[in-house]
Amino acid sequence: MTQRDKAIYLDLDPKTLRNWRKNKPNLYKIIMLGFAFKDVVEKSKENYEGLVELAKEAVEK
Repeated sequence: MTQRDKAIYLDLDPKTLRNWRKNKPNLYKIIMLGFAFKDVVEKSKENYEGLVELAKEAVEK
């Protein structure tokens, strides 16, 4: 996800994120950590679903 995509997702102007990065680094860091957390949760869900499928295949054989 690009900075522009993140800004759109947050309903912000991309300039606002750039300004926060420069002038409010702690706020910017928290927002970026939120996006990183979201990505990790989505990847974990995909991995879990893949493991469930593998378990089903193993049981069927």
